[in-house]
Amino acid sequence: MSASDKIKNAAQDLKGKATEAVGKATNDDSKVAEGRADQTKASAKKVGENVKDVFKD
Repeated sequence: MSASDKIKNAAQDLKGKATEAVGKATNDDSKVAEGRADQTKASAKKVGENVKDVFKD
């Protein structure tokens, strides 16, 4: 996984956490769901990149 991919995934995860926190603070269930979705996407990308790295070596 390249460094830029790691940074993008981390940024997406942090954005998701922030969105989820805002949603919880404002009782906005759609924001909570959106934040969790961003976190899930970032996690899935990380897993995919890790699998690529395993087969690259």
